[in-house]
Amino acid sequence: MKKLLLIGLLLLALPLLLLAQHTSPSANTKQLNNYQDSLNTLGKIFVNNENDLERKNANYQFIKTLVSALKVPNSFQFPFDSVKSVSILKSPDNKFRIFSWPIVNDDGSYRFYGAIQMNTGGPLKIFPLEDYTPLLQHPEDSVTDNRKWYGAEYYKIIPVNSSNPYYVLLGWKGNTVKSTKKVIEVLSFKNDKMQLGMPVFNEKGKSRKRIIFEYTRQASMLLRYVPEQNLIVFDNLAPPDKKLKDKPDTYGPDLTYNGYRLRNGKWEYVDNLDMRNVADAHDADYIDPKNDPDKAQRASAKKNN
Repeated sequence: MKKLLLIGLLLLALPLLLLAQHTSPSANTKQLNNYQDSLNTLGKIFVNNENDLERKNANYQFIKTLVSALKVPNSFQFPFDSVKSVSILKSPDNKFRIFSWPIVNDDGSYRFYGAIQMNTGGPLKIFPLEDYTPLLQHPEDSVTDNRKWYGAEYYKIIPVNSSNPYYVLLGWKGNTVKSTKKVIEVLSFKNDKMQLGMPVFNEKGKSRKRIIFEYTRQASMLLRYVPEQNLIVFDNLAPPDKKLKDKPDTYGPDLTYNGYRLRNGKWEYVDNLDMRNVADAHDADYIDPKNDPDKAQRASAKKNN
């Protein structure tokens, strides 16, 4: 009799259990949509507002709101695709995603913000990214972590499956009113920690841990990945006059192309590429959110990446 009573109670409780399972994800989605609306509003302020203090206050609130949103269960699966003010990239292996974005200072320089959310399937695990750019003396030769980030807004993640697996990140890095930078970064994970930079770029007998390009803000630069050839291709940058070789803020593309080709887990420099043999030479690119000559390419990148 007791067994029958217990079975009856379980049968009565079953609809309630099933209802709870169905309502919880719905409630999470509603909560995430509300957060997304707030993030969208705050993002428009820190991109478009002319007042420096207003931009920075909006960014501060944006960061707090984003962290609260990511604490919601199953937030990793929520795309936040209506938040256009930041780059959100999920790794091809679905292990993590990167949020990254710039804030423009009144002097035309930039500070970058970001976070890496791991796909734990459970409690939130996040690595905040702290822009350490001004204090990195030799960024191309430095191995750092999330607290010493060479800030950038990323538009491509390239996984490299080697004996020591890592990811290559392509990013736009606004610099000053005179020049723009782009970066090829390396991200890896080990022992529950993340690392930025790795000696995997070989050029003319020299190994570098990340690659940085600088050129005039009046120009645009191609930097993209060609998966069919395991090739990162980029414009060769040169000064308009040999007398300006020490002024990278005058550099621009000279209509020739170089690259890095993946061989045995490392990237070997390739000089003077024939672009006729490189599929789809159009750049997929993130650029300055405002007043930049590459603005159309930014829209294309968000669509394609």
